[in-house]
Amino acid sequence: MFEILTLNKIAKVGLDKLGDNFTVTDEVKNPDGIMLRSFAMHDMELPENLKAVARAGAGTNNIPIDKCSEKGIVVFNTPGANANAVKELAIGALFLASRDVVGGIKWAETLKPEGDAVPKLVEKGKSAFVGPEIAGKTIGVIGLGAIGVMVANAANSLGMEVLGYDPFISVDAAWHLSRKIVHVNNINEIFAKCDYITLHLPLNDKTRYTINKDTIALMKDGARIINFSRNELVNNEDLLNAVAEGKIAKYVTDFPSADLIGVDNVICIPHLGASTPESEDNCAVMAAKEIRDYLENGNITNSVNFPACNAPRETAVRICIIHKNIPAMINAFTAFFAENNINIENLINKSKGDYAYCIIDTASDIPDIDTKLSAIDGVIKVRVIK
Repeated sequence: MFEILTLNKIAKVGLDKLGDNFTVTDEVKNPDGIMLRSFAMHDMELPENLKAVARAGAGTNNIPIDKCSEKGIVVFNTPGANANAVKELAIGALFLASRDVVGGIKWAETLKPEGDAVPKLVEKGKSAFVGPEIAGKTIGVIGLGAIGVMVANAANSLGMEVLGYDPFISVDAAWHLSRKIVHVNNINEIFAKCDYITLHLPLNDKTRYTINKDTIALMKDGARIINFSRNELVNNEDLLNAVAEGKIAKYVTDFPSADLIGVDNVICIPHLGASTPESEDNCAVMAAKEIRDYLENGNITNSVNFPACNAPRETAVRICIIHKNIPAMINAFTAFFAENNINIENLINKSKGDYAYCIIDTASDIPDIDTKLSAIDGVIKVRVIK
């Protein structure tokens, strides 16, 4: 029986996927796994028994990835599960960035006391909220993951010319990207050529402040920016200066902050990108399946800190080894089994950055094998699944 700690409310349809072999609570002290959405784990003491963390969502900035990696705790996310929800709102933001719908609605609300005069006042004042159509305009999509690809394809269907930039585009994403999308190799082409720019890339040290005074200077006058990825992808101070000068015509963000709220030509949406019942259900289901497969079978799918590693169960005993990605580790494992006269029926080893993961299937067990394997230099954590 595995114990799962929930740090946020997780959709029941997802928790139901865990099955009878799991106990789920928001109070367990030393769980096997944690499921969460936006709860900030950075100041949390990681339980000694913790083996896996599953984030019902794509972003994992709220999870101490490095600390988890050092302790052999696998962190999962759910890429693509909320992609359609974010795509739909990003396309909505595209229209909000073009036509001053928000300003027009606010102005219309002030007309209520005018009674029968409202229709004439509307016709007289509506010109203040005119904005361009998007058909025929050029949009740059920075980041062609699950969401970026869907946004790019949708924008193309709306009659826009679409440029996409992603130096690390996956094979799967490339297959789903419309052939009409122009994939550029230099991000500066996006800044220089596009009327609209939409951000769909992860936040890290290389992407932080992708939008700043230097990249803004490369943009067309009156460019419009949409951000449904992370607040820190944009330098707010530089952005606000560009909006005040008219260099940036509109900024639509899903990440409000005190300096952005109430500023003309800045639209702050209260982080609604993935806030749909369908999205929450999809993320919960995917997270539950990932953590269950790992705890029950040792398989890793969609981990942000360890490699994907999957193999069907073929024997009574499975040994799962998280280790440092250094030379001679496989030799050390196979030598150990040979010394103990145990035949290896199946072995798979994958690496990701500084870490690696090994699955070994055997027909018989060795007493205290987890302790013995853990004594090998470079081994971080060993699990025996029977």
